[in-house]
Amino acid sequence: MKGDRVEVVIDTGGTAQTYQIEATRAGRRVQVSNVRGVVEVSEVTRSGQAVRTGRFMQARVIALVEHPASDGLLDSESSPRRRRSARLEQNETLL
Repeated sequence: MKGDRVEVVIDTGGTAQTYQIEATRAGRRVQVSNVRGVVEVSEVTRSGQAVRTGRFMQARVIALVEHPASDGLLDSESSPRRRRSARLEQNETLL
C-alpha cells in the first residue's frame, strides 16, 4: 500500500546506518524476506515484480522496523468530514 515503509538499521563497524524503503506509488507494497542469512526488503508492484530492492547481511542488521501507512479513516485531520465511530474512540482509550 502506498506509504508503507521499512527502516533497516545496519551495524557498519563503529556506527549504525539507517536505510528506508518505501512504497512510493499506489498499488505497491513493501515485502520483507529472510533467506540464507540475507534480509531482503523490496518494493513490489501488484503483479509481484520488484521495483527496488535492498539486501543486507543478517549478522549486520540491528533493527528492522515496519511502518504501515496511516489509514485515512482514522486520521481526523486528513478527512474532517468523516466522523469516527464511538467504537473506534473506545478502542483508542484502551491502548
